Amino acid sequence: MLIGFLISIHAIAGDTAKLYHPEANVEKDVAELLKKAKKENKNVMLQIGGNWCIWCYRFHDFVENDKELKEVLEKNYVVYHLNYSKENTNYSYLKKLGFPQRFGFPVFVILDKDGKEIHTQDSGLLEEGRNSTSYNKEKVKTFFQNWSTDAFNEANYKE
Repeated sequence: MLIGFLISIHAIAGDTAKLYHPEANVEKDVAELLKKAKKENKNVMLQIGGNWCIWCYRFHDFVENDKELKEVLEKNYVVYHLNYSKENTNYSYLKKLGFPQRFGFPVFVILDKDGKEIHTQDSGLLEEGRNSTSYNKEKVKTFFQNWSTDAFNEANYKE
């Protein structure tokens, strides 16, 4: 009975669905994701934020609950939630990326399948509008499409 109580308290507190993991080894994790991205011909999307960040969860839920956005994301990207918190700021890795946290959270960094940084996206530009508590579907979809591997495919631009 005590175990059931503890599990339910965990669930109520939201601890069962943490997006970010301060203990993670970002260098190792991203190296593994790049192998997967190369194999699947996808880019890597780093969603930088923390479990403390309500907008990080809003973005995640916004995409997860929209069939079209979820399909576009899964078709084009391998996603990694890169932790930024008082427990672990991942300073050295974010330094390599040019300190994307300057844009606030969440912030997205797109890496091509070879690990080259190709874009940093300020998530505030994807919001519905001033004083909104949500994101704009068309802005998010355009962001996903504009930085996909297809967007860099020369065959799509031949005359």
